[in-house]
Amino acid sequence: MSLLVVGLSHRSAPVSVLERAALRPEARGKLLQDAVSAEPATESAVLATCNRIELYADVDKFHAGVAELSTLLARHGGAALEELTPYLYVHYEDRAVHHLFSVACGLDSMVIGEGQILGQIKDALAVAQEQHTAGRLLNDLFQQALRVGKRAHSETGIDKAGQSLVTFGLEQLARSADVESWAAGKRALVIGAGSMSSLAATTLARVGVAELAVANRTVERAERLVEILTEPGAPGAATGLTARAVPMDAVGAELAQADVVVSCTGAAGLVLGADAVAAALAGRADRRDGLALLDLAMPRDIDAAVHRIEGAHLVDIETLADASADAPMAADVDKVRGIVSDEVAAFGAAQRAAHITPTVVALRTMAADVVTSEIARLDGRLPDLDDKQRAEITQTVRRVVDKLLHAPTVRVKQLASEPGGAGYADALRELFDLDPETVAAVSRADTRADRHDAARERTS
Repeated sequence: MSLLVVGLSHRSAPVSVLERAALRPEARGKLLQDAVSAEPATESAVLATCNRIELYADVDKFHAGVAELSTLLARHGGAALEELTPYLYVHYEDRAVHHLFSVACGLDSMVIGEGQILGQIKDALAVAQEQHTAGRLLNDLFQQALRVGKRAHSETGIDKAGQSLVTFGLEQLARSADVESWAAGKRALVIGAGSMSSLAATTLARVGVAELAVANRTVERAERLVEILTEPGAPGAATGLTARAVPMDAVGAELAQADVVVSCTGAAGLVLGADAVAAALAGRADRRDGLALLDLAMPRDIDAAVHRIEGAHLVDIETLADASADAPMAADVDKVRGIVSDEVAAFGAAQRAAHITPTVVALRTMAADVVTSEIARLDGRLPDLDDKQRAEITQTVRRVVDKLLHAPTVRVKQLASEPGGAGYADALRELFDLDPETVAAVSRADTRADRHDAARERTS
């Protein structure tokens, strides 16, 4: 296994650097293609969220891989390589697996234990599959990461500590008050209709805001979100929420009426400037609570200058990063770390065992060819054998070959799954004089089958 991850997150870099390095959604596909076009990498996947950017690759050269992935992150983001370098972290082989599994369990999140990261990992794998840059290693890795994350949430109490970034942000806006008491009866505006904005709208409906407007460039997406929020059984229906979709050019008018604003659009520039917020507050002297704003976008949607406007309370990613440093850890975090360690060991063993499988298959194929050849020779020497005799001899020879190969092939798979066992495949090829091209052909066939299975799973 030659897995490499290069990235930066809220733990390694200030939010200002994360903001400049953020990847636009349309840039991710090009980044993946450029990664596999580079000499050191054969597979690639990118995990980009509001507080992390990580590029995963299967590489054949460590140092060249680090240099290339770092350069690509800078090229496709908005920060220079010299600016990124001090904040980049690098993980290789088992440490890279450990890192992704920890991320999937919410151990590396801004809010410990949050479960939204699982959806983001699933999306990262889907994009890599669509771009055809995820081969056997990354498919196995990301799918196992999803299983590990689900296991951590089902087998431990990590959910007691975990919450979504939206909930954490609303808690910061409510300060010391209970969120539901604080939100009751308020008018809310959600800007954007993507996954994070949808989560924000659902959370606001659940905590009891009275009115909710959803603004989006594509009004149809906002209308669909409103329908989901207010259909029977949905959070909005249960609380009597009044919800509506509005176009982006109506944000100014909605801002003047709103008590709470949550924005997460993925736009390249600011969505709300300080002047717009100040203007919205100008005629609101009778409102004691002023205007509460939660900016979950990276790069930011709301001008940081809003922090200085009287009557405005802005919580953004930088605020959340500072607040999360003081958040209590759950008692079950140690259990989750144990799960991660066990799963990393199991994944490594499975990958090492899989590495030798093509060699074992090639060996058994060669043995079958030898049996076929010898039976053909026997037919030439003993042409008077009847079908029953020929079948019995053939079956006997095959049983002998199978028994001779059984113990060595089982044992070599066991040895190969242990640390340092990668050399057993080479030894097997050398001892039995196996053609490397035959082994490679088995590997290529397995990879094509894996991709076919992954495509079938996406369409099922």
